[in-house]
Amino acid sequence: MRIAVTGSSGLIGSALVRSLLADGHQVVRLVRHRSATGPHPDGSVGVGWNPALGEVDRAGLAGTEAVVHLAGAGVGDRRWTTRYKQEIRDSRVFGTRALATALAAAEKPPAVLVSGSAVGFYGQTGDRLIDETAPAGDDFLARVCVDWEGAARPAAEAGIRVVHPRTGLVLSAAGGAGGRLFPLFRLGLGGRLGSGRQYWSFISLADQVAALRFLIDVEELRGPVNLTAPSPATNEELTAAMGKVLGRPTPFPVPEAVLRLALGEMAVEVVGSHRVVPEKLLKAGFQFAHPDVLSAVRAAL
Repeated sequence: MRIAVTGSSGLIGSALVRSLLADGHQVVRLVRHRSATGPHPDGSVGVGWNPALGEVDRAGLAGTEAVVHLAGAGVGDRRWTTRYKQEIRDSRVFGTRALATALAAAEKPPAVLVSGSAVGFYGQTGDRLIDETAPAGDDFLARVCVDWEGAARPAAEAGIRVVHPRTGLVLSAAGGAGGRLFPLFRLGLGGRLGSGRQYWSFISLADQVAALRFLIDVEELRGPVNLTAPSPATNEELTAAMGKVLGRPTPFPVPEAVLRLALGEMAVEVVGSHRVVPEKLLKAGFQFAHPDVLSAVRAAL
C-alpha cells in the first residue's frame, strides 16, 4: 500500500513511518524543505509541500491509497504568546485545508484521509466520561480543534473517507510530554501537578501507531475517533505509576499557582481535566496492548 504521511519527523509520525516500512508499505513523506525531497535512506520518498502557502506536490502524491496528516506546531513546545497561539492554529488549519483540497482535486483520490485532532476538542470536562458524541468545548484548544477538523471538509465532500483521531497524551520517553517528564522522575524530582485529581487521557506510543493503522484499514470508521487508552488516569495516578516503574519517590508536588506563573495560559491544559474514552475504537474491535496507566508507563520506558 502506498501511504503518505505529514509530520513524519515528529514523535508519532516517525514511529508510524517505521511501522509502515517494516511491514512493506511504500511511504511518501510530505516535507517542507527541498533538501528532503527524493529517496530517503530508509526507503521512503520525500515530496514537497508548503502548508502556509497552500502548495502541495500533487504529482508526488499520485497513486497514494491513504494519507495520514499529523503536521502542526507543538502545543507544549513554547509559552502561549498571542503570536504562538496563532501559529498553533494556522499550522493545523492551513496545512489541513491545503492537503484536503489537493487530495479532492486528484484524478484518483486516496480512499482515506486520517487527519489529526486532539482530545482538547472537548474542552475541560472534569470527571465526566466523554466519548465521541460529546460537543466541542469553548477554550482555545477546543476552538483550534473545531477549525482543524473543519479544514478537512474538501476531502470529505470529494468522497474521501475522513477520520479525525482525537489523540490524548502520548506516553513515550522519546519525546512529547513524556520526554520532558521522565528525566525529572529519574532524578527523583517528579510529583503531581496541581491537585493531581485532574484526568489525563493517555495512550502509549505503540497503541497510538497501531490505532492510526487501524483507522486506515477499517472502512466503517469515519469522523471523530478518540485515540486514548480505555482507562483514563488522574495525574496523581500517572505520577504514582512513573515513580513505581522508575523506582523513584514522587515527593515534590507543583502547586497550581506555580504552574500558572511558569506556563501562563498553557497551565489550563496541565491542571485541566479530560476524561475521554475510545468508544468507537473499542466497538470496532481494536485491542489495546497497554490499556492501563502502569502498562503504558512501562512501555514508554
